[in-house]
Amino acid sequence: MPTILITGAAGQIGSMLRTRLARPGRTLRLLDTAPLDTAPLDSAPVDTAPLDTALADTPPPGTLPPGTPPLDTGPGEERVTASVTDLDAMTAACAGVDAVIHLAAIADEAAWERIAAVNIEGTYVAFEAARRAGVPRVIYASSNHAVGFAPRSTFPVPDYAFPAPDTYYGVAKVTGEALAALYHHRYGMDAICLRILSCSWKPRSARSLSTWLSPDDAGRLFEACLTVADPGFRVAYGVSANTRGGWVSLAEARALGYEPRDDAEDLAAEVIAEHGEPDPADPVFAHLGGEFCLPAYDAGYLT
Repeated sequence: MPTILITGAAGQIGSMLRTRLARPGRTLRLLDTAPLDTAPLDSAPVDTAPLDTALADTPPPGTLPPGTPPLDTGPGEERVTASVTDLDAMTAACAGVDAVIHLAAIADEAAWERIAAVNIEGTYVAFEAARRAGVPRVIYASSNHAVGFAPRSTFPVPDYAFPAPDTYYGVAKVTGEALAALYHHRYGMDAICLRILSCSWKPRSARSLSTWLSPDDAGRLFEACLTVADPGFRVAYGVSANTRGGWVSLAEARALGYEPRDDAEDLAAEVIAEHGEPDPADPVFAHLGGEFCLPAYDAGYLT
């Protein structure tokens, strides 16, 4: 019976994946620290996941649609309460696991000390715990912010584009990709890095009509990463088949077996009614990282 460990399982993407990765004979081991009813309010920009529990990928109360399962375990699920920065606890959580999906992180920009303590150290711990426990595969939730300063003139940004992080958050994602490469080349671990764009229940801005990754497509993407044979080290983008897309390559994701089916255009009328028509002259369209590239994200503004 395959067992999959999901870190940050109480969060937005983790909540999406629980039902979409459930399979007969598969166990999902759900690791997190904060219950849903104690999560902080959403202060993240509209093109980022509304997450910041310091140690886990947890959304604010009331943001999950009806029917989303709580983190009480159901059939085929196990609950682990632990910090992703605790190497001993993570190693124990990895025991008997066939793959780790590492989601837990501060998912917005923050002061260097916080990013280093959680996103960089926590990702090291996830890979090292997997190695110590003999886990053969880690799927790492990277981000488009690893290449956020890629200018619009370079769209579609190619797979394996050289790092151009837009923030400390993006630097941590680059570091995570480097750790993935290390653990593959030195230890033979299968390590897949997914540069996810805007994963949310629905597009949350005019810009995200181009960058949206739907919940169902997120499930398809991670399922492809779990089941592809002998992937080695890979870097691929995570985005749906948006009519207004074409910002990044999907060649490597498709090589893994991913085929997106959803299109933000189906929700465009609703999004435009709320946010207005996209303005190509808006600075958020100048780079792949959007508003993370703007001066408001300079270090002097961080806390």
